[in-house]
Amino acid sequence: MVDNLPIKELVHGGLTIEGYSRAAVQSCWRIRELKMEPPTIYLPGHAVDPMKELLRIFSRLDGGRLPCQLEAVSPGDEIRLSRELVVDVVPTFHTVPSVGYCVWECRSKLKPEYSGLSGNEIRDLRYAGKEVSEEVRTPLLGYLGDSTSRGLDEYPTFYETRILITEMTFVAPGHSKDKIRKHGHMHLSDYVERQDRFKNECIIATHFSTRYHDQQIRRLVEKALPGLLDDRLHLWL
Repeated sequence: MVDNLPIKELVHGGLTIEGYSRAAVQSCWRIRELKMEPPTIYLPGHAVDPMKELLRIFSRLDGGRLPCQLEAVSPGDEIRLSRELVVDVVPTFHTVPSVGYCVWECRSKLKPEYSGLSGNEIRDLRYAGKEVSEEVRTPLLGYLGDSTSRGLDEYPTFYETRILITEMTFVAPGHSKDKIRKHGHMHLSDYVERQDRFKNECIIATHFSTRYHDQQIRRLVEKALPGLLDDRLHLWL
């Protein structure tokens, strides 16, 4: 048996990643700097009513309140968390309808055509009603969740996010790729085939099958990806 919730922590680029994920056990992630209280939980539309019922059952069991707001999302939706943070809802490919998320950092930047103007000239343009700035977005954090490699390939921004949290359920060479895809997961070989596409500063591989021991996972991944993508790949074990 795998210990339940052995929380790990990694700090990168001003963000603190905490959590744990193991197939058939649980997945739980928190980024302290992006946390909202009380929480607003974004989830696929088909899961909203069952989740409300689940929360009601837990409340009846322990007599406590679970204050939260459930928001249905669909692929293509955009969630504005704040002036500086926007989230894209991304289609992923699992055995049930599923989505991933990409968090963008938003900054206001002077439009290139006004870069040579003085501060007073820019001020006068603003007073005249001209929009002199534009929003520039940087992909900050990507979360794939349970998905085949199609989830990465059909949203290539995942390869560009500063931090990427992504599944690597299977690692043993003998496992059937077709069966793995049928069950909506990824294999170590999917990473080997795409290793030149990952431009991320930090890649967190998670959701390993419980059929593997930690040492076995490390050995197989380090053999297939020597150097762990220039030490950017972190095995969340």
